Amino acid sequence: MYVPEHFTASPADIHDLLNGPSTANLITMTQEGMLATLLPFVYDATIGDHGALHTHVARNNTQWSQPATGESLAIIQGTDAYISPSWYAAKAEHGRVVPTWNYSTAHIYGNVVIHEDPAWLGNHTRALTNINEAGSEHPWAVDDAPEKYITGQLRAIVGIELVITRIEAKKKLSQNRPETDIPRVIAGLKGCRHFHMATQVEQARPRITN
Repeated sequence: MYVPEHFTASPADIHDLLNGPSTANLITMTQEGMLATLLPFVYDATIGDHGALHTHVARNNTQWSQPATGESLAIIQGTDAYISPSWYAAKAEHGRVVPTWNYSTAHIYGNVVIHEDPAWLGNHTRALTNINEAGSEHPWAVDDAPEKYITGQLRAIVGIELVITRIEAKKKLSQNRPETDIPRVIAGLKGCRHFHMATQVEQARPRITN
């Protein structure tokens, strides 16, 4: 990943990308070529040197049954938004500005381990559900469904564990723009209802001014 120094993600940034409710594109190289699936995941920091991503696929998805060659890659995409040059103070000053895109992303490399054990799958689906139901007024739990039904559902999926070997991450939040541009970028994002990105640009400001 190309990461200029001013767009380097901090350990806290990486922690947020790994631990928030999210999805990742899991890409594996196999004898049939590259395979990819967008999957929800849970991060487990207790495994190996860098932790692991836990996810699952439908049993009918052949990605799990095609052995991965070498490292596999999970791409986590955080908040992203278009940045208009009309928001820059520099546009009125000299006009030498162009559009860009703000975003956060992490490339998670690792080795794939397949899990078909019902106990592993049960623990995984409970953890995944608990993370995503945490903000609900009336959170649903796996054990709210009949046990026989859940047993049948678990037979229809296969667990995938990506044991992490390395992480590359980037947060591009207008850190390369002059301080005079930042308030208008934040206002422009809010006007487009990109409130989360506006907050992230605001939070990145100390990294510009210090």
